[in-house]
Amino acid sequence: MIFGVLKDIKNGEYRVIATPSEVSTIIDDGHKVLVQKGAGEKAGFADEDYVKTGAEIVDTMEEIYSKCDLVAKVKEIEPCEYDLLRENQIIFTCIHPAAHEEEVQALLDKKVIAFTAEDSHRYGSPNCEAAGKQGALMGLESLLSINGGSGKFVSGLAGAPGIKVLILGGGIVGKSALQVLQSLGAWVTVMDVNIATLREIGKLYNEKVNTQISNKYNIKKMLPEIDLLINSVKWPKGKNDFLIDREMVKMMPEGSVIVDISNDYGVIETFHETTHENPRYVEEGVVHYCVGNIPGAIANSTTIAYAASVNPHIRNILNLGIEKACAKDGFLRRSLTSYKGYLTHEETSAIQNRPWIKPEDILNISNEKLDPAPPATVTRSENFIKL
Repeated sequence: MIFGVLKDIKNGEYRVIATPSEVSTIIDDGHKVLVQKGAGEKAGFADEDYVKTGAEIVDTMEEIYSKCDLVAKVKEIEPCEYDLLRENQIIFTCIHPAAHEEEVQALLDKKVIAFTAEDSHRYGSPNCEAAGKQGALMGLESLLSINGGSGKFVSGLAGAPGIKVLILGGGIVGKSALQVLQSLGAWVTVMDVNIATLREIGKLYNEKVNTQISNKYNIKKMLPEIDLLINSVKWPKGKNDFLIDREMVKMMPEGSVIVDISNDYGVIETFHETTHENPRYVEEGVVHYCVGNIPGAIANSTTIAYAASVNPHIRNILNLGIEKACAKDGFLRRSLTSYKGYLTHEETSAIQNRPWIKPEDILNISNEKLDPAPPATVTRSENFIKL
């Protein structure tokens, strides 16, 4: 098969889906690899590095789409790419399908086989770790007086106290932010709805990190003394009430900071997505940092970690074919989003009110021994396609 590595074109995105290391393994497997010119340049991987592995450099994304059986990149398919998709072509990227109706329609119209990479991670995405750690640092930068913040130093100085931080969500993102902020001397509280998660965090940090159940009552009590709020809550799409409404934001001190890593509409009422070029805005006296692709700021490190994590999926698709690869790995199977004109993603079905079919049914592998995997989200849909 021919594997194509696209150059990402989203604003502020510098990562690449495969480094020369991954490309070399794919070529060793017997496949041909085409890499778009400059695809890895801003992440620290020159075209010459790919050529040394045996890859071919092509000038445009049009060439990648026209020649390759499997096309991969980091972020969503942009509108300018829709007409380049070919029937039966395999796409592997972060689609975020439930939130992108037009993108989903293009995938269905073009009858491609598309995998949404964010649902394929068995052990959590390195992007989540990168977003949590770098997001914490961006929060500290946003606290600086020169950026409109309160001017407080993370661990304090002699005679001046350190900052108080509230992290919402104790998953990979929240734990990664906690690792950075606690090590730098911040006073941190983590809130989550899972008592086992809170117990694990307390044990890991010898009870030097405060933990609380996450609800509006507890959040309201804390906000008036919080200098930095990190949101890493994955909010159910379609949920209408805010976890933190505008009146709650007003309770925070002047010059405090909100870093919304999750970028899910519905958690914080004052949220809107920003870019690396213009990352901050102020509402209700609070500095908001809401960049949608924080890991892009540390493109080299994130690329190395992320490319290594998804390479097994790409190799399985190339070496085994769609059916066997999806039977072998339940996390890859659950990330199948569209298959030759059929929607195969449950959350998207529920949010967009589209009929769907289970991946194992459309692939005719439901009677085989399948590697199990939990659903990617809590959102369920009974709106099934009847073949």
